[in-house]
Amino acid sequence: MNKDTAAGKFDQIAGKVKQGVGEAVGNQRLANKGAAEQVKGAAKETWGNVKDTAADLHDKERARASAETGSSAHNLRESATGGAQNLKNSINNKLDDLRGKQHSDAHRLRCVSELRRSPDPTPEAVPGGTASPFP
Repeated sequence: MNKDTAAGKFDQIAGKVKQGVGEAVGNQRLANKGAAEQVKGAAKETWGNVKDTAADLHDKERARASAETGSSAHNLRESATGGAQNLKNSINNKLDDLRGKQHSDAHRLRCVSELRRSPDPTPEAVPGGTASPFP
């Protein structure tokens, strides 16, 4: 039992006393305050019960999870590191593709600049022996 549950029970008892006294002396205002205090106490008690239940469930789940930490934790770590390795490989492959494209583009630019400097761009004058500046 937590403090909300205890306070709720106390408010309900106090409200019941106020309501009884108010009805006994004919004071409707005091009787109504007592009834309102009982409702407030019931709400506090219910809230306390909710908190107790949540704490119990949390404790049970924590105990269950710690009992399962052996193989499932290992599997989770393996999955995480394997995924990171796959991502690294994929990124490195894309970077290699970009480097290869950059090298190919540089080769094409050299061929074009050689054609522009050449007085006679015949197929024999072009590196690689073709009329196209692109391999």
